[in-house]
Amino acid sequence: MLKKFLRFIFKILVWFIIISTGLVLFYKWVPVPATPLMVIRSVQQKQDGKAITWKHDWVSMDHISKNLQLAVICSEDQKFLQHNGFDVEAIEKVIESNKKGKKLRGASTISQQTAKNVFLWPGRSWVRKGFEVYFTFLIELLWSKERILEVYLNSIEMGDGVYGAEAASQFWFRKTAKTLSPQEAAAIAAILPNPLRFKASPASGYIQTRKNWIVRQMGFYGPLQFSK
Repeated sequence: MLKKFLRFIFKILVWFIIISTGLVLFYKWVPVPATPLMVIRSVQQKQDGKAITWKHDWVSMDHISKNLQLAVICSEDQKFLQHNGFDVEAIEKVIESNKKGKKLRGASTISQQTAKNVFLWPGRSWVRKGFEVYFTFLIELLWSKERILEVYLNSIEMGDGVYGAEAASQFWFRKTAKTLSPQEAAAIAAILPNPLRFKASPASGYIQTRKNWIVRQMGFYGPLQFSK
């Protein structure tokens, strides 16, 4: 019985690796049409008696302003181009802060957020975190950094029922993602920690402060260059 059980578990593990790897390879070239979070938000809207809002228009990287690409990196993960999916130093700071009883924003990288948004469900369980680590490893192994950022910018929640750079640009500023100014790009990046609570336009005092900080960081960071 034990041998049969172990054989069964082994088969499940092998099939999971094959299917998940195949899915990651598929999305290396194909646009992501929807994410689990988009579906969950739609169900929540329906349960709350609200009209279902789902704004999502995939665009290629050359149709997303360099300003927005740089703004989200400066806001969310300034070591994105250097690390292999995990910011060890940031993780250590969070662990140390938790030991001292202080609250600190999570250390999730853009790669981790992309893995979570595209392949997983929202949550904070150790099981989901384990899957997040696995999928982060896969996309870092099989995708380029530019592809990771492209999927991130097209999939992340940027407002109530608003997903991705193009939909967010049209919703907040009535213009295409390709034409966003540094200030507009920074405003969108500033709301990412809580896009259901904050507004990119008109910006509150808090978002305006964050926006100004992001613009300064963009100036310090310099031109965004992906390695070929």
